Amino acid sequence: MQLQLALDLVNIQEAIQLVKEVEEHIDIVEIGTPVVINEGLRAVKEVKEVFPHLKVLADLKIMDAAGYEVMKASEAGADIVTILGAAEDMSIKGAVDEAKKQGKKILVDMIAVKDLAERAKQVDELGVDYICVHTGYDLQAVGKNSFEDLQTIKNVVKHAKTAIAGGIKLETLPEVIKAQPDLVIVGGGITGKEDKKAAAAQMQEMVKQGQL
Repeated sequence: MQLQLALDLVNIQEAIQLVKEVEEHIDIVEIGTPVVINEGLRAVKEVKEVFPHLKVLADLKIMDAAGYEVMKASEAGADIVTILGAAEDMSIKGAVDEAKKQGKKILVDMIAVKDLAERAKQVDELGVDYICVHTGYDLQAVGKNSFEDLQTIKNVVKHAKTAIAGGIKLETLPEVIKAQPDLVIVGGGITGKEDKKAAAAQMQEMVKQGQL
């Protein structure tokens, strides 16, 4: 089980500063969609240059022109690139093909997918590396989370690794770990804390213990 830090509301310098605080306690750093929109793939490139030992995920949430976008993210140094589960099968296949060519990985974000079990099964057959249940920011605001959804996809996914994102905090982490995802994605649960390093260390400890 790995811990991924999602960075959404920062610029490049703030991102680098933040990762410096917690780098020894995370496995993957995610350059979130808002950062990519504000700063471009330069954000991926600069973070990867400063932290070559960490995996970097570019949260592009690709919907179309997938091969091209995966290629550009790979050139910028991304190790993992995201595509939406709602995208066409051809697009997901294009992303997977390009990622294989570049030696990178694809994470499918299932945000807003209505029939999770059915779509997870289909996406799993397309050869993606991770399938991620994700309660978006706007739904978290009304008290939703992805914990049940994780169990739903765990029941049907045979090949890909599973991941969970959306509103995970120290208090809710034990519930998440119980379902045994391969990847736990945390944003505000770390970045919103006064002592980010301590929060990341505690979460990493729980994640590592949880897989015993």
